[in-house]
Amino acid sequence: MESRKRRKIRRGVVVSDRMDKSVVVKVETLKLHPKYHKFIRRSKKFMAHDENNECRIGDIVEIIETRPLSKRKRWRVSKIIERPASLND
Repeated sequence: MESRKRRKIRRGVVVSDRMDKSVVVKVETLKLHPKYHKFIRRSKKFMAHDENNECRIGDIVEIIETRPLSKRKRWRVSKIIERPASLND
């Protein structure tokens, strides 16, 4: 009964927490240039569900793929990995 696929997991930085129960997470990846064989930094923003409004700007979080929760939200925050040292309360 293992027909369910593995969910994608991404790690990124919270860039916006202004919404209720939602955050925007910027995920950076490194791609190898096909001709010049140099790594290029690419980034993409994902809208993620944050049920308890725990995330703050600058937090490094892990997001996991989930069913569509709204028009743009298809990810949810699974855990907060690291908080910036200057903002620890």
